[in-house]
Amino acid sequence: MLKEIPTEIHVVAAAITNGSGAFLLQRRGPAGRHAGLWEFPGGKVEAHETPEIALVREIEEELGMLLESTGLAWAGVAREAGEGEFPAIVMTLYRIGNWTGEPEGRQAQEWGWFDLAEAARLAMPAMDIALLAQLEREAG
Repeated sequence: MLKEIPTEIHVVAAAITNGSGAFLLQRRGPAGRHAGLWEFPGGKVEAHETPEIALVREIEEELGMLLESTGLAWAGVAREAGEGEFPAIVMTLYRIGNWTGEPEGRQAQEWGWFDLAEAARLAMPAMDIALLAQLEREAG
């Protein structure tokens, strides 16, 4: 039986900031695409979900934080071409205005708060670097 491989995956990510303006980033595990790199938290949009609902679900699953879907604001989009067995990725970033809870690495991932300058020095996938640059331009 032929395995169906999508040509493009839609993912969502969260630009969550704390009271001092630092961004919450997480580090991917040691396996798979972008292994060991820092990224904005988020994940895949399932077929039955809106991007906003997917982001609320992913952040709760990964970090135990609750987002209010009405507090999400579109912040940018980035794309990564497919490569070998990996399909292309389209990532939409949302600024998070309202959230509750303290982050916890529910999938054993490392996480931390980073200001723009600190985040720019981290090893990140190209899409996250592009989105971080968009946030830097906005901050002026």
